[in-house]
Amino acid sequence: MSEGSLPRVEYWCELQCPDCATALDDVRALRAAYGDRLEIVLRHFPLERHQHAFAAAQAAEEAFEQGSGWPYVEAVLARTGELAGRGEELLLEVARELGLDAEEMDTALIDGRHILAVDADHAEGKALGVTGTPTYLVAGVRLDGGSSQQGLRERITELLGAP
Repeated sequence: MSEGSLPRVEYWCELQCPDCATALDDVRALRAAYGDRLEIVLRHFPLERHQHAFAAAQAAEEAFEQGSGWPYVEAVLARTGELAGRGEELLLEVARELGLDAEEMDTALIDGRHILAVDADHAEGKALGVTGTPTYLVAGVRLDGGSSQQGLRERITELLGAP
């Protein structure tokens, strides 16, 4: 890490994953502890078994473009059970609820403008050894929360140093 740059946590996430929804508590706690001294970056790792995960990742990218990425991600993760049955309808509903331009989000999902970003994240994740979600990359160390999230926040804090 170069002098003056923020420590970084990459949060490899899938927006239809209930474990990723649970992991948001850790992400929020890290934000609260470190504030603006930590960069937390969402990285997409849609899993094939979740039918709407790829569209949700694209929608999240559009939400970031519209300036409300993290609120959108949190709102979709809070409704992972609904996403399975409602798909893009839910993604657009969440956009409207947050005051985003749902018509533009719908267009983005149709024209695929964010497919390359999602594909690039997925490919990089595979290259780094990500196999499931949630997974964190902190100070070059990969932490897999897919099987258990117990102790992950403490391990992340250990790797980052005290807030």
